[in-house]
Amino acid sequence: MSGKFYGLGVGPGDPELLTLKAVRILNAVDVIIAPETVKDNGSVAYDIVKGHIREEKKVLFQVFPMTYDSRELDESWNRNMKEILEILQAGKDAAFITLGDPMVYSTYVYVMRLLKDHGIAVETVPGITSFCAAASRLGVPLAEGNETIAVIPAAYQCDHLDEILTLADNVVLMKPSKGFQKTIEKLEDNGFLENTVWIAKCGHKDERISYDVKELAGEKIDYLSMLIAKKRRLK
Repeated sequence: MSGKFYGLGVGPGDPELLTLKAVRILNAVDVIIAPETVKDNGSVAYDIVKGHIREEKKVLFQVFPMTYDSRELDESWNRNMKEILEILQAGKDAAFITLGDPMVYSTYVYVMRLLKDHGIAVETVPGITSFCAAASRLGVPLAEGNETIAVIPAAYQCDHLDEILTLADNVVLMKPSKGFQKTIEKLEDNGFLENTVWIAKCGHKDERISYDVKELAGEKIDYLSMLIAKKRRLK
């Protein structure tokens, strides 16, 4: 009988934001799968959970490269899936840890679908999203009353950003490192800039916050950052 596969959302960075259910499962499974973008470069998700693991567990680091090269992606996916299936088909339970929530812009979604196609039992445990954690950290409501909110994964890839900014009362622009200056200009053109805040590495020791995003011009913007922009005042 195959083992069970868990997808665990570990939150944005603060180890205390991990759910009790995620902690229980981490200490119950046979293998913890920790994704990393570069081999031997470490896993941010694993850094969050390692303090909660009561005894030494077998941790399998798998590389999921950040690339649009279809050949490289196919090679990594096939290699990783074969490894995961071997573990599960040996009757072992495994937990795949992922930043934020597993169902929000997560690599886990693709893993989950492929494993379900192989008849594997899957359970997903939600986690706190980065934008919810950031809003709480900043004291900035994401939406009030009947306000609308739009979450944009990467503004530089969004062909309809101007239209979204026209329709939405509040926007979250995740991972805006590429095309940052152009994004700022669009926020200004649509009347959002005065009520925009930038936060990087929310919940980590090197967290940064700026309420004057224009001062970031020319800086290298951290990949793990976001902009929260509102038509109403931030404070």
